[in-house]
Amino acid sequence: MQLTNWHLSSLCHEDLTGKLLVMRKGIAVSPGVAVGTAYCVHEIFVNPDTKRLEDGEVTAELARYETARDQAGEDLRSMRKKVEAQVGQEEAAIFRVHETILRDSAFTKKVRGWIVNDRLTAPASLHELLREYTKLFERTKDEYLRERLNDVRDVILRISTHLTEVLKPGLTSLDGPVVDVVDELLPSQVVALGQLDVKGIVTQRGSQTSHAAIIARSRGIPAISGVRGILRQVKTGDTLILDGRAGHVIINGDAEQLSAYRKLEREFFHLKDQLAENRDQLAMTLDGVEVELLANINNLADAKSAGAMGAQGIGLYRTEYLYLAHPDVPDEEEQLKDYRQIIDASPEHQVTIRTLDIGGDKTIPYLGHTHQEANPFLGWRSIRLSFEHPEFFITQIRAILRSSVGKAGQVRLMCPMITTLEEMRRVRSMVRRAQRLLDAEGKEYGKVPVGMMLEVPAAAVSIDSMLEVVDFVSIGSNDLIQYLMAADRDNPKVSHLCQPLSPPVLKVLASVIQTCNEAKKSVTLCGEMAGMPSAFVLLLGMGLRSFSMSPAFIPSIKDLVSHLTIEQAELILKQAMGLRTHAHIRRFVRKRIAEIAPNLALLDTT
Repeated sequence: MQLTNWHLSSLCHEDLTGKLLVMRKGIAVSPGVAVGTAYCVHEIFVNPDTKRLEDGEVTAELARYETARDQAGEDLRSMRKKVEAQVGQEEAAIFRVHETILRDSAFTKKVRGWIVNDRLTAPASLHELLREYTKLFERTKDEYLRERLNDVRDVILRISTHLTEVLKPGLTSLDGPVVDVVDELLPSQVVALGQLDVKGIVTQRGSQTSHAAIIARSRGIPAISGVRGILRQVKTGDTLILDGRAGHVIINGDAEQLSAYRKLEREFFHLKDQLAENRDQLAMTLDGVEVELLANINNLADAKSAGAMGAQGIGLYRTEYLYLAHPDVPDEEEQLKDYRQIIDASPEHQVTIRTLDIGGDKTIPYLGHTHQEANPFLGWRSIRLSFEHPEFFITQIRAILRSSVGKAGQVRLMCPMITTLEEMRRVRSMVRRAQRLLDAEGKEYGKVPVGMMLEVPAAAVSIDSMLEVVDFVSIGSNDLIQYLMAADRDNPKVSHLCQPLSPPVLKVLASVIQTCNEAKKSVTLCGEMAGMPSAFVLLLGMGLRSFSMSPAFIPSIKDLVSHLTIEQAELILKQAMGLRTHAHIRRFVRKRIAEIAPNLALLDTT
């Protein structure tokens, strides 16, 4: 396919107009250009309501607060009962604590007092309450008491969500698309993003593999992470220019700057539209080798997007977003409904469903998991947490098995963070137990291949023995890299070590892929590396033929495949493996891609 000559290289220049640009530099995590209005998310309340109630409005406002409080109480009781039934009473204790806070007489008395005496609205009164409790708790040196502030915040947020249909402070006065500016985009905030017309994302914290980056790439929107202190410089309503290639944020640019970047923005979308024209074509190299391009998804909208982008199936469905977005605990029937909808919407009805991957930066209070572990990414998370709650885990396995009826081999079950052979055998045992339970109840289920996500170095080293008990392997490069390099990918002090093109990473990946291919076991890479042109070429040279990536990257990778031969990829890999540093490999591979597919080389963020 012939592409227009879009001069993306100009994005790397700090001055498109000959003038000094006022900008901040961060980590480029999702390519492209965006111009939009800033929407800053500082706190539960960004702009507390300053309206003063009239005398005749006080009674109605009290009633509005009482209704919202009662609804919050119903939420907590419902969640407590479901967690008690599905997980256990100990895990449900957190909701008893929240119910106690909600019923606390001093809590209610303060809110009512601000409404009656100070004529504040209910949201403004809750804001005052949060401010007062924050000052109170921050004065204590008792760590346990300081942690209780999080519980108070949760209760206040729950009430506030019933006071307003959608908690989007300040947005009503904004026109058009927004650029989301946050400290760190949490998985639980993803659902709210879906209700906004977001053109770009800027975060103070994060890296190329943070959730903000993953979400931005899945939507094909520019994003920049690690811009320290940006929330102190930008306010809601400011005009922002995002250069997602160079990692620049320009604040309130002048007319010439805005005009120049808006032109680049239009050309970026034009290029994406052209690339999307290959959606119905097979991903095939110049020498006729077919490559499987799959999509990573979080929800039903992503599954539909995968089909529109030309994916051949879903290589990774992250089920944790179902739990994070659910008001309480999704039961078996709710999970079954969700999985069936995803399967029906997915290309060829091919879906790999990953079991719950909670922990690290994604937490669910009712599983007893908090951020208080010293090393959460190395702690009680993913499959380790699922083993701790076997009945909870069995419920998810049952729903996945039932969702596969009539889809033999198209639906696959994958478990995250498998470290040892014993863990994989335990998974197999639990799958058999779920099958026996379904047989006893007379419920239909399908035959589901069971695989592992390889993201722990110990599993990579012992992959030959692990292959005895798995039907397939999916390499989770995001976590594998940070564990291999002993560097938290979201810690700006050490995230520079998490480089996908570093020699040790490439050596481990080459070994795993070779071992799987020799054993004739299906192997896919579903980390963010899969959608990066430089990394893709090297993986192709290693013998990898199945890739799963953000849906937005599929058209550009498919176009890259059409410019390559396997022999070229193998030669590039051989030459790259002879280099000693990430920087040397990166420069070399980018240069080769620029020769093979000039437009696509500039979409790379490795």
